[in-house]
Amino acid sequence: MKLVAVTDDTVEQFSPDIPELMWSTGPISYEYHFGKRELFDAVAVGSWRHRGSLFGFDAATVAIKDGQLAGVEIGMKGGDYRDRQAALGPVWQKLIADGDIDPNVIPGVLQRSDHASWLNPVLHADTYYVHALVVKPEFRGKRIGYQLIDGAINRAKEQGFKRFQLDVLSDNPAVGFYRAVGLELLAETRAPKPAEFGVPPEYRMGMNL
Repeated sequence: MKLVAVTDDTVEQFSPDIPELMWSTGPISYEYHFGKRELFDAVAVGSWRHRGSLFGFDAATVAIKDGQLAGVEIGMKGGDYRDRQAALGPVWQKLIADGDIDPNVIPGVLQRSDHASWLNPVLHADTYYVHALVVKPEFRGKRIGYQLIDGAINRAKEQGFKRFQLDVLSDNPAVGFYRAVGLELLAETRAPKPAEFGVPPEYRMGMNL
């Protein structure tokens, strides 16, 4: 198994797998945000292809086992998170121009995203933030998730970050995994409107480096 950064030359190699992998990290949350799975898929793969955006390939490290994509970690400087969110604007514009999405859905998505933003505490510039970490079902139980997060922690240390953090829905089985690798619960947040939809409280977990 090897960990590799995604480049301009390899981004399309992994594009077909990205929507399902990202969706699997928080289905109820993404359903609240986007309403329809098809809309999420279009935005996720569009963002993956767009350097500097929230799911952008330039922030990704992939795990390759036996020549296949086994898992992905997308991580960034905490202070860049909001900038990467804002960079979804051009992604939406391209999807609209290409006829891939209906522009009338955007106000609803923005409103729900604003409601859900209260689930995520502030991120500081000295923090390495894992936006997504996921392993394909068929590769689970092979310590690939551990190698992805261990690789991210080591990169964060090498780059001089002081903290390592991520957000995870409180009912996600990954909470136990994150505790096992040394992350502690820093905050538990709940937002009323997402909660009415069924989105559980979110945990901010992390460690000092």
